[in-house]
Amino acid sequence: MHSAPLGAVVFVVLVALAFDFFNGFHDAANSIATVVSTRVLTPRVAVVWAAFWNFAALLLGTKVAASIAKDVVDQNVITIGVIFSAMVGAILWDLITWYFGLPTSSSHALVGGVTGAAVAQAGWHSLIGAGIRKILVFIVLSPVLGLLLGFTIMTAMYWAFHRYRKVEKLNRGFRRTQLLSAAAYSLGHGTNDAQKTMGVILLLLIATHHVAPDAGVPLWVKIAALTAIALGTAFGGWRIVHTMGSRITKLQPLAGMSAESAGAATLFFTAAHGIPVSTTQTITGAIVGVGTTQRLSAVRWGVAGRVVWAWILTIPGAFFMSWVVELIVRGLR
Repeated sequence: MHSAPLGAVVFVVLVALAFDFFNGFHDAANSIATVVSTRVLTPRVAVVWAAFWNFAALLLGTKVAASIAKDVVDQNVITIGVIFSAMVGAILWDLITWYFGLPTSSSHALVGGVTGAAVAQAGWHSLIGAGIRKILVFIVLSPVLGLLLGFTIMTAMYWAFHRYRKVEKLNRGFRRTQLLSAAAYSLGHGTNDAQKTMGVILLLLIATHHVAPDAGVPLWVKIAALTAIALGTAFGGWRIVHTMGSRITKLQPLAGMSAESAGAATLFFTAAHGIPVSTTQTITGAIVGVGTTQRLSAVRWGVAGRVVWAWILTIPGAFFMSWVVELIVRGLR
């Protein structure tokens, strides 16, 4: 492991928090798209609601952070330059996909960034196969699980209320319920996405000997990361809100509640097992699952297809960018 001046460590921590802020900005759509598209809350109120519950994740565990810090790359090859390159590469990928309005995964951009910078520094042997395989498996499983849960919850709601004729009154009731499901999803968003930045900062602190290799996440890191993602969410990413909330499928309050509940359940399950998954993929799968209970044509498969291609390209795209940034940083030393 490598030591580094305190000023350099502080600078890279700030870069990591900038990524976390942009994660919230980029992924705010995940937390609020359904509650905005069903007109339960205005966009301004929705982002404040989501930001509050993002920060409330401070009360939950940090297993995802530990996975990022200890199960993706060999700690012995990490330098301050590697972490810096990983963050810059991930931020660049997020900026590109934000510009085109694509709801890609900031989480997988981070994984691609860390692995790309590590490979540029020390070669392919620096990667931890078991941890990366777990992430790759859940790239597929998290949206599928979200889809299945979304379909199941929506079908159960239809079955429970199929004899209820007053549709407008029923939707008004579920508008209130959707406030709770949106809160649950935002809490899940905080437990998963903010923890990834905590894990990177923990990895940096271990590599620079500021904490022990087996240390947990310091309280100040938790507060800083959750504050950054909550502030990012409060600013929001409206292009992606439009894609997630209306272009994939049209949602009513009942459908929005079902999608958010499915997404939240998936995120709580994966966070409890320390699995870093994509909140974007999870909620998109849930929205598609809810849409398919109406008819397959209710889902705009062309838009969903663009989203899938963006997912496929995220890890290699961020990997390549961070790999290039690390080579540049090494050349400047």
